[in-house]
Amino acid sequence: MKVDGKHFRSLWWNHDAGVLEIIDQRWLPHDMRIQQVGTMQDFANAIREMRVRGAPLIGATAAYGMALAMAENPSNDNIEKAWAFLEETRPTAINLRWALDRCRLHLQPINESERAQAALTLAHEIADEDVEINRNIGINGLEIIRDLAANKTTDEPVNILTHCNAGWLATVDWGTATSPMFHAHDAGINIHVWVDETRPRNQGALTAWELLSHGVPHTYITDNAGGHLMQHGMVDMVIVGTDRTTRTGDVCNKIGTYLKALAAKDNNVPFYVALPSPTIDWTVSDGITEIPIEQRNVDEITHIQGKTNSGTIESVQVSPDGSPAGNPAFDVTPKHLVTGLITERGVSAASAEGLADMFPEFQ
Repeated sequence: MKVDGKHFRSLWWNHDAGVLEIIDQRWLPHDMRIQQVGTMQDFANAIREMRVRGAPLIGATAAYGMALAMAENPSNDNIEKAWAFLEETRPTAINLRWALDRCRLHLQPINESERAQAALTLAHEIADEDVEINRNIGINGLEIIRDLAANKTTDEPVNILTHCNAGWLATVDWGTATSPMFHAHDAGINIHVWVDETRPRNQGALTAWELLSHGVPHTYITDNAGGHLMQHGMVDMVIVGTDRTTRTGDVCNKIGTYLKALAAKDNNVPFYVALPSPTIDWTVSDGITEIPIEQRNVDEITHIQGKTNSGTIESVQVSPDGSPAGNPAFDVTPKHLVTGLITERGVSAASAEGLADMFPEFQ
């Protein structure tokens, strides 16, 4: 997508320097800082500290981490060592393990002398595939928005509510939940997006920054405003992303997604999940009992980062000294609350049957 008129992906390979470069998202939306990721520890820190975040982007980053590991030491032992080192950085987003497994399977049969180039080529492929997957999610989601617009009896926009950031910053490009929005806007459809702030890390601010950069009308709101807006007919649909979706259609996403789904169900608002196929965990059936929920540092709850009136970016404490805090990063939305799963191949029912029909090769 574009920032100040210039196209960016969320990560890219600097061919001159022979190194991966990322946008350090901890400073957004107030400052766009570029970081080179030159060591395995850099890769682990980038994923763990959410310099890169979002399930698809984590997977692509890990693939480049495996490429670096093969450049340093292409042995079988180092394949396993690098896999384990990167795999433990984030427990919930399944794309991380998907990418690492794909790299390991691809590299093991290749001669050691050829592994470094093969790993880098594969990382490029994974990044490019992610862009195409998300572009197609946008095309398929566009048709849903187009139908909603056609049923409007006035010139009012199609009002879309989203939660967290499932935008191009969470992927290599386009985003998942935002891709239909970008496509609809570019197609001339009148849309407006309600953007949840998404505490604790206020990742909705990243979505607002993306939409602002692309010229998409939007309003930044508190997390708890969504239900009120739905009650008053001010939301036509909800689109969110996902960090892991079970083979039966349960959706694990940023904490607070479940509450949006409950409010949508109570107010007959369609609730869609933008789902790239690498985010499906075909080994898991029950999202509530089987998906591990990451417990992140409580500083994300007790403190908040923002820009001061003087223009500096600072973190301030919002909780009382000594008050305990908890920080589960994700929750699970059961499949019966999901209207449909927008995949790169089409819109699937949130069910084992629907996903099996959409992706029969994984059955």
